[in-house]
Amino acid sequence: MVVCDDAVSPPSLTPVLHIDRVGFGHPDALLLIEAVQEEYVARYGGRDDTPLDPLMFEPPVGSFFVGYLDDVPVVSGAWRRRDDLDHFGSTESAEIKRMYVARPARGLGLARGMLAHLERTAAEAGARVMVLETGSAQPEAIALYLSSGYLRIESFGHYKWSSKNRCLGKPLTDVS
Repeated sequence: MVVCDDAVSPPSLTPVLHIDRVGFGHPDALLLIEAVQEEYVARYGGRDDTPLDPLMFEPPVGSFFVGYLDDVPVVSGAWRRRDDLDHFGSTESAEIKRMYVARPARGLGLARGMLAHLERTAAEAGARVMVLETGSAQPEAIALYLSSGYLRIESFGHYKWSSKNRCLGKPLTDVS
């Protein structure tokens, strides 16, 4: 478990985010996965049908995390190894999947905290580059990634053919 303190409110009102690694089939993971799927339906008109095997998110080839505020699951994020991609001079990549912040918890800096956690744990597992596939209907996500040092990269993944596809990547240097 990791504790992150990401809010800018006074100390007595600062939410403390507890991040736990869980299995892809954990009830809290499934709750947040379904919520992100509903978000995709609202933004894109359909669910994300990227083929995902739960074993992709088991160490050492990946991990799935849920963040909690007061024992309530409010943020999720995962990474899986992608050694088939070559960016920034390395094929030792990890791909971010299922980043999501529940609506009531948005604006608290939880996505940035989860992103830092994903980068750190992927680097600890040997990844040298972090990559992701998102879409043009998610400007908040794109802004988060760009402000965190991610750069546009060549499209990859299940939706690489789509004009809405946006792929980003970042070398994992000095991640601690």
